[in-house]
Amino acid sequence: MKISIIIPAYNEEKLIGGTLAKIATACRTFDEQGCGYEVIVCDNNSTDRTAQLARDAGASVVFEPVNQIGRARNCGAAAATGDWLLFIDADSHPSPELFNDMLQVIRRGDCLAGGCTISMPTRDKIAGWIVKFWNLTSRVTRSVAGSFIFCETKAFRDLGGFSLELYASEEIELSKRLRKLARTTGRKIVILNRHPLLTSDRKLHLYTRQDYSRFFLRTAFRFGRTLNSPKECHIWYDGRR
Repeated sequence: MKISIIIPAYNEEKLIGGTLAKIATACRTFDEQGCGYEVIVCDNNSTDRTAQLARDAGASVVFEPVNQIGRARNCGAAAATGDWLLFIDADSHPSPELFNDMLQVIRRGDCLAGGCTISMPTRDKIAGWIVKFWNLTSRVTRSVAGSFIFCETKAFRDLGGFSLELYASEEIELSKRLRKLARTTGRKIVILNRHPLLTSDRKLHLYTRQDYSRFFLRTAFRFGRTLNSPKECHIWYDGRR
């Protein structure tokens, strides 16, 4: 079995080196258990040294010219040669224990796709409660967090990958289609929870609560149509790092 690790990256020169180092450490679990793997970084039209730093760290690099995280993930998946795909965000640090849990679930044979709970290095109480609420929602609804998604390659390609209409919440939309496919094939969507993924809290410092409130209110009043606009989803696409 081979796992393709795919990292979408837009102007991530500050963090991509640290993320790839953490992934390399976590991949020792695969080495110990005889599992093949590859690491693919999708440079999503970066204007900094993201691509070069990724190559220097030993990753394969592919290029997606349109700034959209779903497209970037799909581009990385198109280049992948593994039996399973693992999408990890460029600001997230997986542990060897998390990789081991994922590998055991995959080898069980009844899993179609999955994700994991997350943690953030923040003391902000509201952010902490949001993380707890998401982790509970994820486990109850079997919805995957975009920062860590694993999926059988054939299933991902049969479903057509991530939606190209969405600039945010694309993982929620994919989760719905994965759950439907899992029901029809008698398999499972698994949310790992023993070893949460450590993901960056940088957006809490780069944007205010008012920024987030305005976005979520517009999204609610426009019945989600803001999610189809890169301008409306500027928190993810304005390049602030």
